[in-house]
Amino acid sequence: MTDIISFPGLGLEFEINRIAFSIGSIDVYWYAVIIATGFLLAIGFVFKNCKRFGIDSDRAIDVIFFAMVLGIIGARAYYVVFQWDMYKDNLMEIFNIRGGGLGFYGGIIGGIIGLVIGCKLRDQKLLPFLDLAGGAVLIGQGIGRWGNFVNSEAFGSNTTLPWGMTSPKIQNYIERHSNEVMGAVMDPDIPVHPTFIYESLWCALGLLVFCFVMKKRKFDGQMALFYFGWNGFGRMMIEGLRTDSLMMGPFRVSQLLGALMAVFAICAYIAALKYLKSEKRPEWLGIWAETEKGRLQGEGRWDYQNNCEKGKEKLNETAENGPDRSEDSEE
Repeated sequence: MTDIISFPGLGLEFEINRIAFSIGSIDVYWYAVIIATGFLLAIGFVFKNCKRFGIDSDRAIDVIFFAMVLGIIGARAYYVVFQWDMYKDNLMEIFNIRGGGLGFYGGIIGGIIGLVIGCKLRDQKLLPFLDLAGGAVLIGQGIGRWGNFVNSEAFGSNTTLPWGMTSPKIQNYIERHSNEVMGAVMDPDIPVHPTFIYESLWCALGLLVFCFVMKKRKFDGQMALFYFGWNGFGRMMIEGLRTDSLMMGPFRVSQLLGALMAVFAICAYIAALKYLKSEKRPEWLGIWAETEKGRLQGEGRWDYQNNCEKGKEKLNETAENGPDRSEDSEE
């Protein structure tokens, strides 16, 4: 479970044990610890900014639960579909998530479905929640990529750049796979692109831009489109360096989806700006948090049962029936 990961050009070397700690006979891997850390920080980002987007923080956790569960299911289903030959003769292995195999875009699709269901059931606006989720995913995605570093996986093609990395596990992978499978002519003795670092840094930069733009956003859904565009463009570029991409014929699936996502985001953003200046502007194309209900939900002051501000129902009854004197002392 131990690997030596080195960056020869930088004179750096790390001895990595994939097991972080053990609970009885159960080993807990660093990959799981890193993913959990990213998830918790992402949730922290959501709660910190609920009020800004008109989201009720008490109900947000329920929506997040739906997104998390369906996100995991979607990520696994996505991977299994594109690697069906690995599972068709052993269907029970599909449920062995600890063995690895999650597809990023499947997680995004499943997560969005979870948000739609959660927002519907918990009476929260979908577009503002999608905006908020964009920043959260940038955090989780950026931190989660360091799990690939621990596992010596998700690396790129050979490079002579100073930050090229190598390890016995990487060399073994290159020796066991053909150039056709890896999509490039590979030499196990030459370092490879640390694509996990590229994506992590891209997400970190994206989060800085996200936090700046969200304070000046013009409509709900804008930050979600920013995420789709930023992530799509980044993965379109970085995925071209990867040697373990899921393939569909001659195409790298993630690279193709990244390009489509970026184009969709740009076109949708331009269309939204056009409608904002139009007399036919849709009612939903605005800022939910600036409406009375959105402001009250964000502040946790909305009475969902009576569909009004908390305490307002009681005040109305008092105004109609006069003050309650049931506790007045008898003369």
